[in-house]
Amino acid sequence: MSVQNLELGHFKIHGLRDGFFHLDGGAMFGVVPKTLWQRLYAPDKDNRIRLGLNSLLIETGKELVLIETGIGDHLPAKHAAYYKPERKPGLVGSLGLLGFRPEEIDYVFNTHLHFDHCGGNTTINDKGEIVPTFPNARYIIQKGEYETALNPGYRDKPSYMESCFKPLEANGVLELVEGDTCILEGCEVILAPGHTACHQVVKISSNEQILCYLGDLVPTTAHTGMSYIMSYDMYPADTLTAKEKIFTLGINGNWMFAFNHDPDHYFARIIRDDRGKYFSRPVSKQA
Repeated sequence: MSVQNLELGHFKIHGLRDGFFHLDGGAMFGVVPKTLWQRLYAPDKDNRIRLGLNSLLIETGKELVLIETGIGDHLPAKHAAYYKPERKPGLVGSLGLLGFRPEEIDYVFNTHLHFDHCGGNTTINDKGEIVPTFPNARYIIQKGEYETALNPGYRDKPSYMESCFKPLEANGVLELVEGDTCILEGCEVILAPGHTACHQVVKISSNEQILCYLGDLVPTTAHTGMSYIMSYDMYPADTLTAKEKIFTLGINGNWMFAFNHDPDHYFARIIRDDRGKYFSRPVSKQA
């Protein structure tokens, strides 16, 4: 199990993984030429690169908060054949190795509802029913994102799987928010559109220290550069605007950042040089 632990003020932060999966390298880096991105991520024979399915567990002292749930355990066979998930021990198994049970989670945040971010929201029980994996949690999702997921367009329809989110409403654990919202002390969501129209990032604050989980706004440390925007983004111009907004807030406020798909790094600082270019500086691992 790969875990990185951090102290953030009075909070304990655990970076952990549902595992890894594979996506097309060209799509992940958009207009950036392969000659550049392949230096960072070597593609396989099918041009796919190995990416992390990174989550955060936050111990506030009062609540247990989980950000993102990975790809989950009920991915259709045709998707599994393409994305080649590697899930041992998986998110629930990783939580167990840290001494936590799914029933203990109080909040689950999804940045958006693409299956690789919320597949672990639900699981199949002994009766063959799809039910919430974290039955006592409140699942925090943007209302606009939920509405899009229920009625996606042609381009993004393959990224949404209703089994990952519809059972939440049926079981009374879904909480929809609109725009920037404080959910509990030290945890708030900030609208950061681009990847989807209502994509959100999660800001975690304790004792004047701040960590921002970026979701697919900036999926890996390699995407820190402003031109590094995925072809998967529905509104790339909005991604550019949102990145600059969040980076500026982060640099001015000395934030740390967390990355959803980086296979090597959970956390990094973002810096801006004299030419206005942004770079990431990964935070060293703590076992």
